[in-house]
Amino acid sequence: MDTRAAVIAIIVKNTESANEINNVLHEYGKYIIGRMGIPYQKKNISIISIAIDAEQDIINTLAGKIGRIEGVTTKTVYSPE
Repeated sequence: MDTRAAVIAIIVKNTESANEINNVLHEYGKYIIGRMGIPYQKKNISIISIAIDAEQDIINTLAGKIGRIEGVTTKTVYSPE
């Protein structure tokens, strides 16, 4: 199947969710191109961006798993096919 490049933006309000987020990202590590995390102390949040190259179903599953973690919000942007 064809793969797509995408960026998953993650906003973490509950810093206690970090271990759970890292476990999910580790599970999908072979698809991840890179990641960047920025603590934004002014708003008491962390901002994480994940660059990924995978089949769309895999990207959707990863974003969904992370988005279901308490105190976490995600949004995914896909490259054109």
